[in-house]
Amino acid sequence: MMKTAITALALALAPTAAFAQMNTANVDTENYGPKAGDTEFTLSGSGYSNKDFDNNTFGISGSLAKYLTDNVAIGLRQSVNWTDPQNGRDQWGGSTRGFADYVFDLEKFRPYLGLSVGAIYGDNFNDTFAAGPEAGLKYYADENTFVFAQTEYQFTFDDVDNLSSDSERGLWQHTVGVGFNF
Repeated sequence: MMKTAITALALALAPTAAFAQMNTANVDTENYGPKAGDTEFTLSGSGYSNKDFDNNTFGISGSLAKYLTDNVAIGLRQSVNWTDPQNGRDQWGGSTRGFADYVFDLEKFRPYLGLSVGAIYGDNFNDTFAAGPEAGLKYYADENTFVFAQTEYQFTFDDVDNLSSDSERGLWQHTVGVGFNF
């Protein structure tokens, strides 16, 4: 199943790579997006409550990255979630991941593919390692500000020796937010 999902994701984004290679020398565009040496910061949040506000969930995610080239970014992501159920005790969970992404330059649109590796921990999880592919799309509203949507599949594993047998366990993590380059 996982191989099928990764193959489908790669096939869906393959035209992006070809489109990114098109010659845009005659196009008059503004200078959108990062350059080598820039830093990127993203922030997103989520939450929900029932109508009586006695069953609540809140989450926040952020990342900090450095562009090694105009198209390659490496960085660190942090996610934290908190749940306050009506019938139960408060619970929290989080994940910390290092990542490397290749960002395609389509002017205002910047699709990207990458890999992440890190840890998942908290009340709802057995503390475990996680690694996997990620894909997303950034849309630049101006030269340095963008909105983005991203999805990651995180294979979970207890140690490297069990990686192949644990690779079918995992979870999807989806994020929508805002980001800034400086």
